[in-house]
Amino acid sequence: RASSCVSSAAMSSSGEKKAVPVPESVLKKRKALDKLRAEKIKAAQRAKEDRRVKRHTALKRAEQYVKEYRIRERSLLRFKRQAKKNGNFYVEPEAKLAFVIRIRGINGVSPRVRKILQLLRLRQIFNGTFIRLNKASINMLRLVDPYVAYGYPNLKSVRELIYKRGCAKVNGQRIPLTDNSIVEKALGKKGLICVEDLIHEIYTVGPRFKEANSFLWPMKLSSPHGGLKRKISHYQEGGDAGNREEKINALIRQMN
Repeated sequence: RASSCVSSAAMSSSGEKKAVPVPESVLKKRKALDKLRAEKIKAAQRAKEDRRVKRHTALKRAEQYVKEYRIRERSLLRFKRQAKKNGNFYVEPEAKLAFVIRIRGINGVSPRVRKILQLLRLRQIFNGTFIRLNKASINMLRLVDPYVAYGYPNLKSVRELIYKRGCAKVNGQRIPLTDNSIVEKALGKKGLICVEDLIHEIYTVGPRFKEANSFLWPMKLSSPHGGLKRKISHYQEGGDAGNREEKINALIRQMN
């Protein structure tokens, strides 16, 4: 009986598995991975919260801009009605923004005109850019008048151009404006964090117009539906070149 008890105790002790000690390096690696995983989760949560706040801010700014545009339109309409009621005419303030489209190629272009077209960033046919109107820019447009079509775009044209044809210049590369983060990375320090900020700055010719316009790549437009009438003639003579004022919006619809 004693021998049988001893043998059973030996078998039971051999049947139990001994705990293998885990190396300290493995424990340190597990701890580091757990810490890294927790940091990634926290960073993802912070990024999600930041995106939510930025979306809310962009929405608030867009609503503010819509109110501003409506107040401006109502004020203009009120001034026109008051002038008509008094038997007068209301003269609108001079336009501050122009959209310029190159409609002719390089054949027969003088060096001076070619240089001005380069300064206006109109290097290819059917390229379009926004320009702040002042004495210098108006004189430049007069010199390149036979090679471009330009006018005064409305809010709808500016918004459609930027949303559909807008591309950013980032590190010398042409990047489509598909996200507000592209605008924020480049112009966040200037107070522009979304595409609506960019549209507002361009349309109102604000204090950051130069930075916003330089950020935009020249618009690459399509050839107009139905073609052009006569490129070598001025618009007032039945052609296409030169200043067409508010009629530029119809041309933008054809080319956008």
